[in-house]
Amino acid sequence: MNRIALTDRAADHVRNYLARHGRGIGLRIGVKPTGCSGFKYVVEAAESLNDQDQAFESKGVQIVVDEKSLQYLAGTELDYVREGLNAGFRFNNPNVQETCGCGESFSVTGKA
Repeated sequence: MNRIALTDRAADHVRNYLARHGRGIGLRIGVKPTGCSGFKYVVEAAESLNDQDQAFESKGVQIVVDEKSLQYLAGTELDYVREGLNAGFRFNNPNVQETCGCGESFSVTGKA
């Protein structure tokens, strides 16, 4: 499945964020090469759609992903968690083979 899904907590967080900031059409998710394992997640408000973007809806939130990133994110569920004083998105990505020790980057099997 190529779609990306949000948990209820993640969808609530994104909707509240977009309402507070009064801009954005949804959530843009991507990956970029970096870190010790190969890739790092990028999450930001989506301002618009580009020709290379795919858009999905999950729990009333539009999720925007560029085609290159989608191959690494297909089937991912995005959650929003609070642990002590820290809060942020947690990716449940079935494509990840391993993560680095610091938890900031990941590698994917069979993808170049």
